[in-house]
Amino acid sequence: MSVIDLGGTADFWASAPKRPARLTVINPAAGPDSRLSWAEVITGDACDPPDSLNGRTFDLVYSNSTIEHVGGHTRRKLFADVVHRLGDRMWIQKPYRYFPIEPHFVFPWFQHLPLAARTAVAAHWPLMPPGFPTDRTEIEEEVLGIELLSVMEMRSYFPGAVIEYERAGGLVKSLIAVS
Repeated sequence: MSVIDLGGTADFWASAPKRPARLTVINPAAGPDSRLSWAEVITGDACDPPDSLNGRTFDLVYSNSTIEHVGGHTRRKLFADVVHRLGDRMWIQKPYRYFPIEPHFVFPWFQHLPLAARTAVAAHWPLMPPGFPTDRTEIEEEVLGIELLSVMEMRSYFPGAVIEYERAGGLVKSLIAVS
């Protein structure tokens, strides 16, 4: 099976219990990684892939928690168009907007707070990862860079896909568009 991972990382595939026969990973932060010598790793934008992918198709288009980071409706639409262009089968996962704990900041209902409150929480919350910015403007950029989606938004980007629900504690935690 040939797989393209939009937004994936070497860490994920290096630790995967099974690997596809052919793997392509595209990520703006990707670079050569000796653990993935068996895969094609492309530094690039999943919403505007490089010309080297023109005309190529894959058995599976895979993406785990990327679409909420691409930057607004227009870029999410571009991302979805790329998914549809690259293959007929997809597995596109993203955190659900209405799960009570926002997964990036691990703070209850963070995604529903006003921007100023989200920025203040992110500036002082003890669970932020090492290297998280300390400058208020940079923190605000990080906060604005994540937009969790609803079921209807997922359906609009991936019509015809089945929307699966990943649950935690009985609540929908993530949505997965599958075709």
